[in-house]
Amino acid sequence: MIPNNERQQRSASFLLPVDDKEFILSDEMRPLRFAMEYAKAEVALRKACICSTVVVFGSARIPSPEQLARLRNGGANFEHLKRRAAYYEKARAFARLVSLRGGALGAAQGCGENVIATGGGPGIMEAANRGAAEAGAPSIGFNITLPAEQEPNAYSTPSLTFSFHYFAMRKMHLAMRANALAVFPGGFGTLDELFEILTLLQTRKMPSIPVVLFGRDYWRRIIDFDALAAEGAIGDSDRQLFDFVEEPEEAWQVLCRRGLTAHLPPRRMHSVMCESKREGKLAREATCG
Repeated sequence: MIPNNERQQRSASFLLPVDDKEFILSDEMRPLRFAMEYAKAEVALRKACICSTVVVFGSARIPSPEQLARLRNGGANFEHLKRRAAYYEKARAFARLVSLRGGALGAAQGCGENVIATGGGPGIMEAANRGAAEAGAPSIGFNITLPAEQEPNAYSTPSLTFSFHYFAMRKMHLAMRANALAVFPGGFGTLDELFEILTLLQTRKMPSIPVVLFGRDYWRRIIDFDALAAEGAIGDSDRQLFDFVEEPEEAWQVLCRRGLTAHLPPRRMHSVMCESKREGKLAREATCG
């Protein structure tokens, strides 16, 4: 009788590691899962030639115009929601403006600069991705898996819509290509992300970038930066890490004054890039194109 090796072939140990879900999800493989979360987004962003980003943070609970219209008879809370919804339109207009002026349209020619990047969900995140889409530019959605499942909004570029398990890796991707940060009113998540970047800037663990906070009254009511300085918890110079703004055009002017480059139009930019590549001078963007 020929021995039967069916049990051996059915054994989990016989599976290739990539096919063994239980092995991949084990505690021992957490370092590799962390590395894969980094690598998957990194490979896609390089392939799409996303060379730098403008990151937009803000509340997932701010309604879109379409949602507001459905809530028109929603009672006393409607006026409050209407005031909050104004930030949706500001985020949408800001992202459209940045996409048109900042170089995001150059991705198709070899290097997308100042491409809008968000957390990928609803509210302000949706508004920013939507504004970029209306400009005909790519935009990124760095989603996170949550117990109350977050779905990606319909406006981030599909091939640049990612899902993360680890907050730390998501934050790393949000920060590592950032040329600027725009923060709209939000809650715990927005505050977490804002202070993450401010801490990195304060400690010089990332290059200096301009930061704008939309809604002066909101931020001064929510966070007493002056009290922090008065208590010696932060230095006077730390209050210079950001600017308060109200309107998209004002924000753009602040970003430019703080050092954000308004890049050349795509065709001219592509010509300059090709020339730089030929001369071997484009080290930073060597993988794009």
